[in-house]
Amino acid sequence: MDLGIRGRRAIVCASSKGLGLGCAQQLAREGVELVMLARGQEALEAAAAAIRAETGVKVTTVATDITTPEGRAKVLAICPNPDILVTNAGGPKPGDFRDWSRDDWIAAVDANMLTPIELIKATVDKMIARKFGRIVNITSASVKQPIESLGMSNGARAGLTGFVAGLARQIISHNVTINNLLPGPFATDRILQTAAARAKDSGQTVDEILNARMAAVPAKRFGTPAEFGQACAFLCSASAGFMTGQNLVLDGGIYPGTL
Repeated sequence: MDLGIRGRRAIVCASSKGLGLGCAQQLAREGVELVMLARGQEALEAAAAAIRAETGVKVTTVATDITTPEGRAKVLAICPNPDILVTNAGGPKPGDFRDWSRDDWIAAVDANMLTPIELIKATVDKMIARKFGRIVNITSASVKQPIESLGMSNGARAGLTGFVAGLARQIISHNVTINNLLPGPFATDRILQTAAARAKDSGQTVDEILNARMAAVPAKRFGTPAEFGQACAFLCSASAGFMTGQNLVLDGGIYPGTL
């Protein structure tokens, strides 16, 4: 299926590994030029080189902290007019809310709510003027089904979801859409970090935590970044122009609701 986005330009945040990398890889396979960014330059350059070798598309890398005004300015100076924006940030630390300071909360909201909003603010009007834009926010399945140990993530990502719900309906008439991808358990560094934190508190091993979590997934496995990237590419496609303000859960069947 031709997604109709060959030659488009995309900014993909936190794309040196994990779900962001899965999105970057699949967009490149569809012929999209990439601006990939992450904090760690070595991993970022390695990921970009692999994508160039596989697809031949133009890939520009920016090693920066996108949660800072300076980091956003650096990225937008390189790509001020993206057709596609994929926002993504590592989730806040797990734990008990009693242990979190106000600074912890501010950092969580800044990374997982305010930074995506600032990127949308900087790019959406130009998308409207060109009559094409696709914005995809990588959030979390915890938006639909809160996770007890991830209170900061639950709160910050829910705030972004509420903001997007209103804006998405205002701009779709210009062929600009905003949708959210809500990952459940995927085989990434994040799931290992969460398992390690739970193991420390419970006395179980990390493998025991991971195996128990996998057994609780109806699919009986974790998702792969490639699967996630394919869903992202569809939301970015020319064919997805009638879909906006949606929260697409990819969790192997864990969420029990009908809506």
